[in-house]
Amino acid sequence: MSELRHIPLTRHIGSQLEIGRDALLSGEYAADIRRVLVERGVVVIRGAHIDDQQLRTVARSLGDLRLGLSKRGADGATLNEGDEGVLKVSLDPEINPQYARFLPGNHLWHMDGPYEEIPPFATLFTPYRMANTGGDTMFASTYAAFEDLPEDEKDFLSTLRVVHTMPAALFASMRDVTPAEFAVWHSYPQRIHPLVWHHKSGHKSLVIGAAAAWIDGMHPAESHDLLERLTRHATQDKYVYRHKWKAGDLAIWDNTGAMHRVLAFDLASKREYHRATLNGEEPITAVTKDFALQP
Repeated sequence: MSELRHIPLTRHIGSQLEIGRDALLSGEYAADIRRVLVERGVVVIRGAHIDDQQLRTVARSLGDLRLGLSKRGADGATLNEGDEGVLKVSLDPEINPQYARFLPGNHLWHMDGPYEEIPPFATLFTPYRMANTGGDTMFASTYAAFEDLPEDEKDFLSTLRVVHTMPAALFASMRDVTPAEFAVWHSYPQRIHPLVWHHKSGHKSLVIGAAAAWIDGMHPAESHDLLERLTRHATQDKYVYRHKWKAGDLAIWDNTGAMHRVLAFDLASKREYHRATLNGEEPITAVTKDFALQP
């Protein structure tokens, strides 16, 4: 078996894999796909045309497919992760009655699952019904964005911890929220993670995005400005890949080293994508080192 060929889509993020559907479903190239995924952040397979069962098959070849129910918060309430691991991503409440009011947050830069101790490793995404206009997906490499920072700033950021909350993730995109909906958001646990993730692979990435509410122990104004600046830095064109969807596409992204967002689209088109999520494999960790803290 030869090494799987891939074509870089931008300098820092994204590769298109040259693989047929049968080879993809066989699992024989799973190790190669994972390697490219971690190296490039996003992999795209054009013309895969896989159904839900085949999506599960590909997901299981790459990692631990997330199934069943996930605990939402201290109240013990749960949200369904989808039909045997495949979630219908749609703003239409008839298609996705449980999640539809959470999905406007997808229009903002984010990583999935920052409320969890171990966030998801990766996401597999394929179109079921595309928008008439708009609906491209953007990806930004938080690996490359961190790597390009000055060394003294990387040292300083590695001393910080950031608090992630559901209200922070959604409020900017849902200003018409009801008290009952806000109560649901508030039921999600706050989670404190290092601002810089030191991965087992040796990569380091920024842990930011819409859910990053504030820097622990930092003045609110300074915290706001720092998180805004890091987000602008990480989403510069040079760190971003914009995927223009075609029927049959399969996109897989490394949730631990990339943020993503969907661009505005025609809501009347009932855009619907099917998603499989791979459970996380390592917690967000920092290194212990004596850094000189800077104001």
